[in-house]
Amino acid sequence: MDKELRQWLKTNLLDILCGIVFWVIVFALYYYRKIPAFMKPTLYVDMDGVLVDFNSGINRLSAETRNSYPFHPEDIPGVFALMDPMPGAIAALDRLRKKFDIYILSTAPWDNPPAWSDKLNWVKNHLDSYFTKRLILCHNKNLLMGSFLIDDRTKHGADHFNGEWIHFGSTDFLDWETVLEYMDAK
Repeated sequence: MDKELRQWLKTNLLDILCGIVFWVIVFALYYYRKIPAFMKPTLYVDMDGVLVDFNSGINRLSAETRNSYPFHPEDIPGVFALMDPMPGAIAALDRLRKKFDIYILSTAPWDNPPAWSDKLNWVKNHLDSYFTKRLILCHNKNLLMGSFLIDDRTKHGADHFNGEWIHFGSTDFLDWETVLEYMDAK
Protein backbone atom coordinates (compact mmCIF):
# COMPACT_ATOMS: atom_id res chain seq x y z
CA MET A 1 0.00 0.00 0.00
CA ASP A 2 1.43 3.31 -0.96
CA LYS A 3 1.82 6.21 1.41
CA GLU A 4 -1.04 8.30 -0.05
CA LEU A 5 -3.56 5.46 0.29
CA ARG A 6 -2.53 4.81 3.90
CA GLN A 7 -2.88 8.51 4.72
CA TRP A 8 -6.29 8.66 3.02
CA LEU A 9 -7.51 5.61 5.00
CA LYS A 10 -6.17 7.05 8.23
CA THR A 11 -7.99 10.31 7.57
CA ASN A 12 -11.29 8.79 6.40
CA LEU A 13 -11.58 5.51 8.30
CA LEU A 14 -13.91 6.90 10.97
CA ASP A 15 -16.21 8.36 8.29
CA ILE A 16 -16.25 5.03 6.46
CA LEU A 17 -17.08 3.09 9.64
CA CYS A 18 -19.84 5.55 10.58
CA GLY A 19 -21.32 5.16 7.12
CA ILE A 20 -21.29 1.37 7.41
CA VAL A 21 -22.95 1.51 10.84
CA PHE A 22 -25.57 3.93 9.49
CA TRP A 23 -26.51 1.62 6.63
CA VAL A 24 -26.60 -1.43 8.91
CA ILE A 25 -29.07 0.42 11.14
CA VAL A 26 -31.17 1.52 8.16
CA PHE A 27 -31.24 -2.07 6.91
CA ALA A 28 -32.22 -3.38 10.36
CA LEU A 29 -35.02 -0.83 10.65
CA TYR A 30 -36.34 -1.74 7.22
CA TYR A 31 -35.91 -5.50 7.57
CA TYR A 32 -37.14 -5.96 11.14
CA ARG A 33 -39.57 -3.01 11.19
CA LYS A 34 -38.36 -2.40 14.69
CA ILE A 35 -36.53 0.52 16.27
CA PRO A 36 -33.42 -0.47 18.28
CA ALA A 37 -33.71 0.47 21.97
CA PHE A 38 -30.84 2.94 21.80
CA MET A 39 -32.78 4.98 19.22
CA LYS A 40 -36.11 5.05 21.09
CA PRO A 41 -37.15 7.95 23.31
CA THR A 42 -36.93 7.08 27.01
CA LEU A 43 -40.23 6.78 28.86
CA TYR A 44 -40.47 6.45 32.64
CA VAL A 45 -43.69 5.11 34.16
CA ASP A 46 -44.59 5.49 37.83
CA MET A 47 -46.03 2.55 39.76
CA ASP A 48 -48.48 3.64 42.48
CA GLY A 49 -51.59 5.17 40.98
CA VAL A 50 -50.33 4.69 37.40
CA LEU A 51 -49.35 1.03 36.88
CA VAL A 52 -50.59 -0.19 40.23
CA ASP A 53 -54.00 0.35 41.84
CA PHE A 54 -52.82 1.46 45.29
CA ASN A 55 -56.32 1.36 46.79
CA SER A 56 -56.81 -2.29 45.78
CA GLY A 57 -54.09 -3.26 48.26
CA ILE A 58 -55.44 -1.04 51.02
CA ASN A 59 -58.94 -2.48 50.54
CA ARG A 60 -57.60 -6.01 51.10
CA LEU A 61 -56.34 -5.13 54.58
CA SER A 62 -58.33 -5.63 57.74
CA ALA A 63 -59.87 -2.54 59.35
CA GLU A 64 -57.58 -3.07 62.34
CA THR A 65 -54.46 -2.96 60.14
CA ARG A 66 -55.68 0.11 58.27
CA ASN A 67 -56.44 1.87 61.56
CA SER A 68 -52.89 1.17 62.78
CA TYR A 69 -51.54 3.39 59.97
CA PRO A 70 -54.27 6.05 59.54
CA PHE A 71 -52.05 8.70 57.93
CA HIS A 72 -49.44 6.58 56.12
CA PRO A 73 -50.98 3.40 54.63
CA GLU A 74 -47.89 3.07 52.39
CA ASP A 75 -45.95 2.14 55.55
CA ILE A 76 -48.02 -1.01 56.16
CA PRO A 77 -45.68 -3.99 55.68
CA GLY A 78 -46.73 -6.16 52.73
CA VAL A 79 -49.32 -3.74 51.34
CA PHE A 80 -47.59 -3.35 47.97
CA ALA A 81 -47.70 -7.09 47.36
CA LEU A 82 -51.51 -6.99 47.55
CA MET A 83 -52.11 -4.47 44.77
CA ASP A 84 -53.70 -5.07 41.38
CA PRO A 85 -52.65 -3.48 38.09
CA MET A 86 -54.52 -0.36 37.01
CA PRO A 87 -57.10 -1.05 34.29
CA GLY A 88 -55.35 -1.08 30.90
CA ALA A 89 -51.86 -0.55 32.34
CA ILE A 90 -50.23 -3.81 31.30
CA ALA A 91 -51.63 -3.71 27.76
CA ALA A 92 -50.52 -0.06 27.50
CA LEU A 93 -46.94 -0.94 28.49
CA ASP A 94 -46.82 -3.68 25.87
CA ARG A 95 -48.02 -1.24 23.22
CA LEU A 96 -45.72 1.61 24.29
CA ARG A 97 -42.72 -0.68 24.43
CA LYS A 98 -42.67 -0.90 20.64
CA LYS A 99 -42.04 2.82 20.38
CA PHE A 100 -40.28 3.78 23.64
CA ASP A 101 -37.44 2.58 25.82
CA ILE A 102 -39.48 2.07 29.00
CA TYR A 103 -38.37 2.07 32.62
CA ILE A 104 -40.55 1.80 35.70
CA LEU A 105 -39.69 4.69 38.00
CA SER A 106 -41.12 4.62 41.49
CA THR A 107 -40.43 5.68 45.02
CA ALA A 108 -40.66 3.42 48.04
CA PRO A 109 -41.36 4.51 51.60
CA TRP A 110 -38.31 4.80 53.85
CA ASP A 111 -40.27 3.51 56.85
CA ASN A 112 -41.35 0.33 55.10
CA PRO A 113 -38.24 -1.56 53.92
CA PRO A 114 -40.22 -4.60 52.64
CA ALA A 115 -41.96 -2.25 50.19
CA TRP A 116 -38.75 -2.08 48.13
CA SER A 117 -38.73 -5.82 47.49
CA ASP A 118 -42.55 -5.93 47.23
CA LYS A 119 -42.36 -3.51 44.31
CA LEU A 120 -39.80 -5.67 42.52
CA ASN A 121 -41.91 -8.77 43.17
CA TRP A 122 -44.98 -6.96 41.84
CA VAL A 123 -43.12 -6.27 38.58
CA LYS A 124 -41.99 -9.91 38.38
CA ASN A 125 -45.52 -11.21 39.05
CA HIS A 126 -47.47 -8.88 36.74
CA LEU A 127 -45.10 -7.98 33.89
CA ASP A 128 -42.85 -10.00 31.64
CA SER A 129 -39.12 -10.41 32.18
CA TYR A 130 -38.33 -7.37 30.00
CA PHE A 131 -39.25 -5.13 32.95
CA THR A 132 -37.59 -6.97 35.84
CA LYS A 133 -34.30 -5.13 35.40
CA ARG A 134 -35.97 -1.89 34.36
CA LEU A 135 -37.28 -0.94 37.79
CA ILE A 136 -35.73 2.20 39.25
CA LEU A 137 -36.54 3.20 42.83
CA CYS A 138 -35.65 6.85 43.34
CA HIS A 139 -36.87 9.72 45.50
CA ASN A 140 -35.68 12.41 43.07
CA LYS A 141 -37.28 11.71 39.69
CA ASN A 142 -36.03 15.02 38.33
CA LEU A 143 -32.46 13.63 38.37
CA LEU A 144 -33.21 11.16 35.58
CA MET A 145 -32.81 12.05 31.91
CA GLY A 146 -35.55 11.06 29.52
CA SER A 147 -38.19 12.15 27.09
CA PHE A 148 -41.36 11.40 29.07
CA LEU A 149 -42.51 10.64 32.61
CA ILE A 150 -46.01 9.31 33.27
CA ASP A 151 -46.78 10.06 36.93
CA ASP A 152 -49.91 10.85 38.90
CA ARG A 153 -48.28 13.14 41.47
CA THR A 154 -46.03 16.18 41.57
CA LYS A 155 -43.98 14.83 44.45
CA HIS A 156 -40.40 13.55 44.32
CA GLY A 157 -39.42 15.82 41.44
CA ALA A 158 -42.01 14.62 38.92
CA ASP A 159 -43.13 18.20 38.28
CA HIS A 160 -39.49 19.20 37.62
CA PHE A 161 -38.66 16.28 35.32
CA ASN A 162 -36.43 17.48 32.47
CA GLY A 163 -38.57 15.85 29.76
CA GLU A 164 -42.33 16.00 29.34
CA TRP A 165 -44.36 15.14 32.43
CA ILE A 166 -47.64 13.40 31.61
CA HIS A 167 -49.86 13.95 34.64
CA PHE A 168 -51.76 10.66 34.84
CA GLY A 169 -55.23 11.01 36.34
CA SER A 170 -55.51 14.70 35.38
CA THR A 171 -58.27 15.92 33.07
CA ASP A 172 -55.90 15.67 30.07
CA PHE A 173 -54.68 12.16 30.92
CA LEU A 174 -57.55 10.62 32.84
CA ASP A 175 -56.66 6.97 32.14
CA TRP A 176 -54.45 4.73 30.05
CA GLU A 177 -56.67 5.12 26.98
CA THR A 178 -56.14 8.89 26.89
CA VAL A 179 -52.41 8.48 27.56
CA LEU A 180 -52.10 6.03 24.65
CA GLU A 181 -53.95 8.40 22.30
CA TYR A 182 -51.49 11.14 23.20
CA MET A 183 -48.38 8.95 23.04
CA ASP A 184 -49.37 7.49 19.67
CA ALA A 185 -48.84 10.97 18.20
CA LYS A 186 -45.31 11.21 19.65
